[in-house]
Amino acid sequence: MKKSLLLTSLFVLSAPALADNLEKYREESRAVIGPFMQNLVAANKKAVMEGGPESAITVCKDIAPAMAGDISRQQGIKLTRVSDKVRNPMLGTPDAWEQKALKKMEKQLAKGAKPETLEVAEIVKEPNGKYLRYMKGIVLQPGCVACHGSKEEISPAVQARLAADYPHDQATGYKPGQLRGGVSLKRPL
Repeated sequence: MKKSLLLTSLFVLSAPALADNLEKYREESRAVIGPFMQNLVAANKKAVMEGGPESAITVCKDIAPAMAGDISRQQGIKLTRVSDKVRNPMLGTPDAWEQKALKKMEKQLAKGAKPETLEVAEIVKEPNGKYLRYMKGIVLQPGCVACHGSKEEISPAVQARLAADYPHDQATGYKPGQLRGGVSLKRPL
């Protein structure tokens, strides 16, 4: 009886602690992803100002993965951008958890959630251990249609560049305000 009571007490005490840890991990994840997204947006804007939408393709193709790789190595995490409609299948294909997170954020957005509030955080157990999984939504902005919009919105020059750089591109046909994907963080605990 005492052992059962002790186990029940530990479980009751651990549930709030787990919630507190998840909130702490969520804040830490925001502190990593926020600057990453800000730097990426700034690099995209600079590229567009200097060379038009074609130049932004280089930011997304080369600079963003390099930035994510540097942060991943420095922080001991995995940071990546994923989407259900991938541009680069080698880097942007979501795993099972990421697919669920994207669907959850799409539902939140459909119910009127503000784009800046779209996020999912969870502590998961996998065969290799326990991880924090966190994803921040990426909602398409009006300027993004130059590379992610309909065929009519994407210039022939950008279409040609996308076809050359991304022969399996699926990341078009979006409208401003739609969920484009997410920045995903995976951290061992």
